[in-house]
Amino acid sequence: MRTVLFALALVLAPPPQLAFADDPVMLRETLRVDGPVITLGDLFAIDGEAASVVIARAPEPGRRTSIDPNYVRNQAFEHGLSWSNPNRLPRITVERASRIIDTDIIAEMVAGELYSRDGNEYDVALSGVTALHAPLDSSGLPQIISFDHAASSGVFQAELIAYEGAAPIRINGRAYATIEVPVLTRAIPAGHVISDGDLDWQSVRADRLRADAITSPDMMIGQEARRALRPGEAVRGYDLQSPVVVHRGDIVSLVFNVPGLTLTARARALEDAGSDEIARFVNLQSNRTVDAMVEGPGRARVVTAGPS
Repeated sequence: MRTVLFALALVLAPPPQLAFADDPVMLRETLRVDGPVITLGDLFAIDGEAASVVIARAPEPGRRTSIDPNYVRNQAFEHGLSWSNPNRLPRITVERASRIIDTDIIAEMVAGELYSRDGNEYDVALSGVTALHAPLDSSGLPQIISFDHAASSGVFQAELIAYEGAAPIRINGRAYATIEVPVLTRAIPAGHVISDGDLDWQSVRADRLRADAITSPDMMIGQEARRALRPGEAVRGYDLQSPVVVHRGDIVSLVFNVPGLTLTARARALEDAGSDEIARFVNLQSNRTVDAMVEGPGRARVVTAGPS
């Protein structure tokens, strides 16, 4: 008789999960997951075995997904939890946390790919590319799996994967070859003689560099600014001149050499000039205008002569 009663008690006993079906739970304030699945513990502030129950696949890193509240309520009930959707939510939205790979990193990767191909530096402009998202537990940079670049137009297309196992993503844009040029580190007033300490290097797009831009610091050091110059910009050849050693109005010794004869006369400079530069002078004795090369302060050598 005792055996029969015990068996009857087992038959009539409620399922184990229903014994806890009265445990009321509330949705977490922030519904965000780190991994590839969504569990009851991600949705509700609970502990124990029920917390690890998987109810859905998580979205891709950085994206969101929606879950039917009725489905969530049923899943909760089956595992001893009571949730009545008190706020009458039409959908439950869950976001997946991610490690962000910004566009600057992507542009640097493209520039690195081009450098490995031709040894040139590039300024990369991405077209319609946004930051990539990778799982929080991933590491490393994206990988370029295909790349095509038209040197004539600068247009490139590439495929990359943001992390291992991710679907390939297509990106495109333009890559412009750049050149390192010497630029001024500070504003330079007219008449200032440029020294090595006034210079730094800056990368400039080759298609934006003027044909007369100076690309060697040796062509700048020791030269004098013709006008006020701004920092951080390529300097043109016209912007500089040899330091003025003869100023307009200065009286100089004008030397005229012919085979077997050297003549010297006093002359007045009609314009500023530096060493080894040709300037116009007026001979004070004959009142004739001549072109002469400045050899130093107070001295010039006639190279051509003509009437005033």
